[in-house]
Amino acid sequence: MTNYINGLTKEELKERLHQYNKQSGPHSDGHMNMEPESHSVGHMNHSAEEMSSSGEVPGDLKEAVNPTYEVGSTARITADHMQGMDGAEATISGAFDTTVYTVSYMPTTGGEMVEDHKWVIHEELVDPGATPLQPGDEVTMEATHMEGMEGAVATIDSAEQTTVYMVDFTTTNTGEEVQNHKWVTESELSPVE
Repeated sequence: MTNYINGLTKEELKERLHQYNKQSGPHSDGHMNMEPESHSVGHMNHSAEEMSSSGEVPGDLKEAVNPTYEVGSTARITADHMQGMDGAEATISGAFDTTVYTVSYMPTTGGEMVEDHKWVIHEELVDPGATPLQPGDEVTMEATHMEGMEGAVATIDSAEQTTVYMVDFTTTNTGEEVQNHKWVTESELSPVE
């Protein structure tokens, strides 16, 4: 069964991105960029304000019973979703047990397709049904982490049952304060030494 995003098949969207990359011109090494741009490049330039959230979580999201990193404790972030995250010391502001997804979607605000975005949780999807969803499933997002996410149709790229954390941290590159960032997974944190 073919999955459609904004009226186009995933293959058609990839072909459009491929054509766009060809038209963008060669890189400094003379080679053409034939690979889709990853979400990490497209989202790396967000400010601390854009990485912060109100701290509100979906009402049906279950707090973790025995998280590895308890609320109020500190951990080292080992994820690089955005500049200034990797290596930052974080204070845990929330810990929840859920299914997390990487998703690909076309932002409702236009622009390029976002590939393999980390992370959207099951409770941030519109009528997702039983958990976990499978790669290739299509859903509408209610998540508001990034501009253009809310209301966008997303294709599930991967699913993982784990503990997710909301964290406060200071960016390593600019020293800005980030409050209630959503989300990092348990595997993206390590103990502070």
